[in-house]
Amino acid sequence: MTEVPNDNQARPSGSVREDGSYPIDLTGPRSHTLVIRPGVGSLSIGPPRLGKKADLHVEPDARIDWTVFDVFATPAGSPWPRFLYYSGCDTGFFNWAQTRPIEEMTWNPALSADTVVDASQSIIHSLHIELCTSESRLNLKLPKGSFRLNVSGDLLRLSATGNMPSSLTLAPQTGRRKNDPPYILPDLGVLHHVTSLTLQNTPLGQPISLECLNRFPNLDSLSLWGNFCDLDLLARHARLTNLELRFMPDLEGIPSLDTWPLLDRFIAYNVEETRGKRLRQQMKTRAKTRPWIGHASVSQLRKPEWWMTEYGRPFSSWPKRLAKLANEAYDVAQESLAQARSLADAEAAITAFTIRFNSIKGIETTEREDLGEAVWQLSQSDHLIGQPITEEMAQCWFDVAREY
Repeated sequence: MTEVPNDNQARPSGSVREDGSYPIDLTGPRSHTLVIRPGVGSLSIGPPRLGKKADLHVEPDARIDWTVFDVFATPAGSPWPRFLYYSGCDTGFFNWAQTRPIEEMTWNPALSADTVVDASQSIIHSLHIELCTSESRLNLKLPKGSFRLNVSGDLLRLSATGNMPSSLTLAPQTGRRKNDPPYILPDLGVLHHVTSLTLQNTPLGQPISLECLNRFPNLDSLSLWGNFCDLDLLARHARLTNLELRFMPDLEGIPSLDTWPLLDRFIAYNVEETRGKRLRQQMKTRAKTRPWIGHASVSQLRKPEWWMTEYGRPFSSWPKRLAKLANEAYDVAQESLAQARSLADAEAAITAFTIRFNSIKGIETTEREDLGEAVWQLSQSDHLIGQPITEEMAQCWFDVAREY
């Protein structure tokens, strides 16, 4: 095992390539111990509340000396770590990236005030920004070089200027229910000039209206993931050369493939069965007159019940062990509610479901919100009470019983 000396910031890049434990001056002299494991090219830095999800614990407002990583390299000699995840408000990594390129940076900017960042000279090949943990706005001057930009969460908090990314991925924070009014994408300023766009949403959540695409006049590549509405508006983008439809339970209004005469690549994967079959036939018909240059496929066509099984409950992103337990508790509660003949019976079923998680580790804010959504779903399931169980009533039972 090689130990990094206190002046590791001044040592040449790539001098340490071995696995092991190293003291580093991340926020002060020998403030942290960095453990490098075989085959691991990523590093996560965040507040103590993240527990094991962060490799190095740093308070959100702490100043970080990013140059401590200059001495580390992969066995092949490239900068280590290759992939960085950071939750906090220190923006020094943008300056660091002017001389030390970052392959992929995921940043959760836990900002305490509106912040302006000049990343124009930064060399970051893929930048992910998660706008989820504060209400402060981020004004970002984008890198001049080629880079990919991925923004998730509250898109209203971001404003951007400068160079266009080679591709833009947007994953807005939408509602949990498919019958919520459609989500309207906010004004994203210069980002509307991108040529390649990916929109990501949950399959059974609040739909995103494709009315927003009117603001993207230069698109030649579009990828859609999840639940959307106003698909007929895709016909306005006749210049598309690439179109991808993934995990879409509703393709109502989707135009015919001959709407896009320049289309060279088309993928429909895990989409609703009925309209998916039409797209498959259109794909084959098109190939007879103009063969596909890129990949073209329509696969994994799904019936309505598949979507409910896979995504109908809010536990799909949970760790496997917790998801199994949650689904078992949900099944028991649903069976109890099916026999409920009074509101007292319903309260008992939902209370029993809620209490089941009081003694389980790992129930944080996200899991609590998921369980709250599960309680709402249970309140809407079949019963013999003769009157509806209101959302307010079910939420009250949930809040009284839970200790998380």
